[in-house]
Amino acid sequence: MTNTSHHDERIAKMTFASVYPHYVTKVEKKGRTIEELHEVIEWLTGYDKKQLQALIDKKVTFEEFFQKAALNPNAPLITGVICGYRIEDIENRLTQQVRYLDKLVDELAKGRKMEKILRVA
Repeated sequence: MTNTSHHDERIAKMTFASVYPHYVTKVEKKGRTIEELHEVIEWLTGYDKKQLQALIDKKVTFEEFFQKAALNPNAPLITGVICGYRIEDIENRLTQQVRYLDKLVDELAKGRKMEKILRVA
């Protein structure tokens, strides 16, 4: 499924701070912890808890969030469908990176083992 440029623009302009509370709610509702959420985010982006909080406080957009991230080299191993999109088929790089994060949060909330989520061999 191809994304429209409007969809990609909307994602780029959305702030990470506006979505982060939804990630927290989703994982906590399913019995997972904020620490596990931070572990997943750090694995994908390289941001530790302190850096993550600074980005939330600055209200950076997803575009800024991923521009500064050190994306994990194993991120392309994140595949499947999220929000109706097959991740590996998303052409816009930023939209794909945001969907990587969405997928990891989803897997965490579904109770998947951490070593599977973090694509440990």
